[in-house]
Amino acid sequence: MSLSEFSLIKKYFTQQRVKRDDVTLGIGDDAALLTVPADTDLVVAIDTLVEGGHFPVGTSPDAIAHKLLAVNLSDMAAMGATPAWMTLSLALPESSYDFLKAFSRGLLELAEQFDVQLVGGDTVRGPLCVSAQLHGFVPVGKAMRRSGAKPGDKIYVTGTLGDAGAGLALAQNKISVSPEACNYLTGRLERPSSRVTEGILLRDVASAAIDISDGVIGDLGHILSASGVGATINADELPLSDHLYNSIESIEERRLFALSAGDDYELCFCVPAEKSALFQETRLACRVTCIGTIEKECGLRVRDSDGECIEVTDRGFDHFADD
Repeated sequence: MSLSEFSLIKKYFTQQRVKRDDVTLGIGDDAALLTVPADTDLVVAIDTLVEGGHFPVGTSPDAIAHKLLAVNLSDMAAMGATPAWMTLSLALPESSYDFLKAFSRGLLELAEQFDVQLVGGDTVRGPLCVSAQLHGFVPVGKAMRRSGAKPGDKIYVTGTLGDAGAGLALAQNKISVSPEACNYLTGRLERPSSRVTEGILLRDVASAAIDISDGVIGDLGHILSASGVGATINADELPLSDHLYNSIESIEERRLFALSAGDDYELCFCVPAEKSALFQETRLACRVTCIGTIEKECGLRVRDSDGECIEVTDRGFDHFADD
């Protein structure tokens, strides 16, 4: 079943239950009219997912939609922002009823969880490619940035690392695991967690933050570069899920997934010593692990529990690394 552009927008994307008071005019006009609350900064993020690059061919439409919004929510979380509005751009090979029904369901269900209203967008015919721009708010001067880390700060990560990378390896038939582990790791790839609540709580204690989209070793490197500092992390302290730990026999391979695999969308953040007590009182709902320390000497060093240096040649995902 095929629908026209305007018919599919009306049928699948105008029935959202979220109706925000700060949206004066949403879907249906040339542009949206939105009101930014007083004493806040507007935070804007955009992500694009391409079939075969960001998600394997054959991924379910609801999972594609969930991930599209989740990766934008992760950017909001890294800034300590509260998400509010979303615009959507779809390139579709055809206006398939089954695809659009499942896609819109996956998108709007997650949007409802975080009170995000879809306020506009665009649809075109082409190879499957989806983009979303998310807008949010943060109190003036309270946004977390990459540039605030100082020597002595402790480095933390939320959740567990490497699961999504293992999920991708499964999709590419590079590893084999139990059915239970397969479901978990694939779920972590297709439906990453959104640490928005944690990001909001951290903006009063973290000196710097970033979301882990391309691997912790690469993304932490962005904090170090922006802050003009270095760091040492302990590879044996990297938090692993039981499913990853029990599925990958090699210590080195487990470390590589945790250090370099992308798509985890957890938070990596730094906490100065003077904020450590406040941080303990914050009591984030998810698992949080200290993996290292910010240092004055530039560069990122990875060591094991015995202090031995571990060489890591894979520095994380880069779209244009082979160009």
